[in-house]
Amino acid sequence: MGLQCYFGGTTIQTLKLAAIPASSRFILKPISKTLVLNPFSRHNYVICPQRNPFKLLVRALSATAVQTAPITESLDNKVVKPQWKAAIDFKWIRDNKDAVALNIKNRNSNANLELVLELYEKMLAVQKEVERLRADRNAVANKMKGKLEISERQKLIEEGKNLKEGLATLEEDLVKLTDELQLEAQCIPNLTHPLVPIGGEESSTVRKMAGTPRDFGFPVKDHLQLGKELDLFDFDAAAEVSGSKFYYLKNEAVMLEMALVNWTLSEVMKKGFTPLTTPELVRSSVVEKCGFQPRGDNTQVYSIEGSDQCLIGTAEIPVGGIHMDAILAETQLPLKYVAFSHCFRTEAGAAGTATRGLYRVHQFSKVEMFVLCQPEESESYHEELIKIEEDLFSALGLHYKTLDMASGDLGAPAYRKFDVEAWMPGLGRYGEISSASNCIDYQSRRLGIRYRPSEPTPALPKKGKGSLAPTQFVHTLNATACAVPRMIVCLLENYQQEDGSVIIPGPLRAFMGGLELITPKST
Repeated sequence: MGLQCYFGGTTIQTLKLAAIPASSRFILKPISKTLVLNPFSRHNYVICPQRNPFKLLVRALSATAVQTAPITESLDNKVVKPQWKAAIDFKWIRDNKDAVALNIKNRNSNANLELVLELYEKMLAVQKEVERLRADRNAVANKMKGKLEISERQKLIEEGKNLKEGLATLEEDLVKLTDELQLEAQCIPNLTHPLVPIGGEESSTVRKMAGTPRDFGFPVKDHLQLGKELDLFDFDAAAEVSGSKFYYLKNEAVMLEMALVNWTLSEVMKKGFTPLTTPELVRSSVVEKCGFQPRGDNTQVYSIEGSDQCLIGTAEIPVGGIHMDAILAETQLPLKYVAFSHCFRTEAGAAGTATRGLYRVHQFSKVEMFVLCQPEESESYHEELIKIEEDLFSALGLHYKTLDMASGDLGAPAYRKFDVEAWMPGLGRYGEISSASNCIDYQSRRLGIRYRPSEPTPALPKKGKGSLAPTQFVHTLNATACAVPRMIVCLLENYQQEDGSVIIPGPLRAFMGGLELITPKST
């Protein structure tokens, strides 16, 4: 998805594109071309016993899987300091390097684990030497407190000066090593659920098949032809105004978009979700912390030149940032949001007939669900999210299949991801209309979102912080309730009639003023 221009007063700030791995569908990535590793807490995960070489992995890793090797930015051989840091358990990675390496391979990532381990060992060695010099410096300082001969005091002064200079050099080296280690370790991919199929997209498995393809008794038109004959959109004028992959919706198509958004919001709100509209410009650091790449050769993100802001490719980003750096009470969880926003994606690398028309565009409207919950609940909420999606699509009478996506196609932060693909008769194939991802604590470790578990009141309660339970990172999940353009594609192509009209599905009619049929305009 792409991002557009920002107008400030009379000044137009230009947008620069940033890159995303070609195999990642809706993903972005950090400015330094690195991803973030999430060391997971050690007690929060429900792991299935089957085929589980990653049983321990769930405790330590979480980061974006990428197709290209990370690049550590440097200037005059100086490592660029990370804008933010993820909580990473380097010792755990070292102790479980075989499992980490297998996960990297299965995620089709080029993260450099050997370099991470090498940098970690160097950092430990320098850290140990720093601690030794600090101890020596303190010992010298303590000796200086006593009565000393002038020559002995002078000797200690000289020794202290040398220790100070040596310590300053080592501390500078330690900072550089720590920064480089952080940047490299951020490339290690997120964990993978043990039931996820291993392999590329073709290895994904079907979880559910709903409905059957409609049997048309007449030649089927695609949504482009239907839209032209019904005067529903204008791609030519939009290309002149904005460029390719932009569009104007017209007439009943505008009403259909509004109906889809309002019906979806009303249905999801019945499930206890709080509705939101979100900012559509966010800081690039928030984009990165959510696991997206705002800079690079094949980015999906539009970045605003001369600023640290990007246009969002999904409401997942601003919603994820709402509770950034917060400590929530356990009683506040789960937090369930349903957000409407416009989304912008560059769609870098997309081409061909399968991307024509509304199927793949730079700007579109979307309704996104987002959940923050306790770790032990995330798998059940993942099932809840996919069921909500399936119920929505079934209510609209669509024929679709739900896929358990393979490890090589999970995208950046997903621990496990379900995709929904609907039958599009005009295109003659299934097309993705939705996904639901469980990101466990990948995003929360980067965004700093924690919660404090409740504890039974002790018989003799203590005063102060010592009586509080330690904080834990929440788990985050996201799911698309309605990506408007692709839903319009589905509805036009599946509900077309022989006379060229299109039936409005029953659930949407009340949101379209009772309209039941889109008919060709009289000339």
